[in-house]
Amino acid sequence: QVQLVESGGGLVQPGGSLRLSCTASGSIISIYAMGWYRQTPGNQRDFVARISRVGGTNYTDSLKGRFTISRDNAKNTVYLQMNSLKPEDTAIYYCNAGIRSIHSADVKDYWGQGTQVTVSS
Repeated sequence: QVQLVESGGGLVQPGGSLRLSCTASGSIISIYAMGWYRQTPGNQRDFVARISRVGGTNYTDSLKGRFTISRDNAKNTVYLQMNSLKPEDTAIYYCNAGIRSIHSADVKDYWGQGTQVTVSS
């Protein structure tokens, strides 16, 4: 099977930085686009950023300039560098990836379990 495991969340003061990581493992043939979403209680899961296999990136407009997505294909890992954090960035952050595995001919969407980010003084 395929798993995505996030790490790097935690408590940070306003204005601080965090770097989230998400590593895919399992019976993987290829990983396509990877991305990050976030969700607060009672709300839908919102898009944060996405990076293609060759490094093309997209961001939700409100986060451009503060958040940077990157990936290391050799490590099957995607990162989210978050700077100048604000209390409204508090959320559970989820990793997402399109992956072709040995178990299916199709590219399937996989999600991590989420990592909590809390921005508070």
